[in-house]
Amino acid sequence: MSITLTDQDKLTLRTAAYGAVSLMSAADAAGSPHKAATEGSIALSSATGLVGHVLAAKTRDIKLDGKSVAAIADHVLPALTAAMSLLKQQAPAEADNFRGTVIVAIEAAARTHQGQPSPALAEMARKITGALDAV
Repeated sequence: MSITLTDQDKLTLRTAAYGAVSLMSAADAAGSPHKAATEGSIALSSATGLVGHVLAAKTRDIKLDGKSVAAIADHVLPALTAAMSLLKQQAPAEADNFRGTVIVAIEAAARTHQGQPSPALAEMARKITGALDAV
């Protein structure tokens, strides 16, 4: 079965995945936000399958320029749910791949701390996971 994603579908996937990493970085503002962003982005670049191809595309179409974490979350959390919904409809295996990729990325972003992630990071990870599982 061939899977065809529109440009808008691909933008939704990229916004969701890279947005999740941005949210983790923003939640780590008092710690190492650059390390969180770097580790999360590296994890996204290791994605395989259709998801890997979409995330590897060199585009400038992702807009994550909210003035607060809440503004970014208002954009990213629905994108995570929408991405899961469209992948579950078109390619259930790719939905699992996308979810796993995002989970690895947020775990990598949270791993930059010695020991446990901060409460803010843990809560953001919970919100991201909730958005992935809302479908």
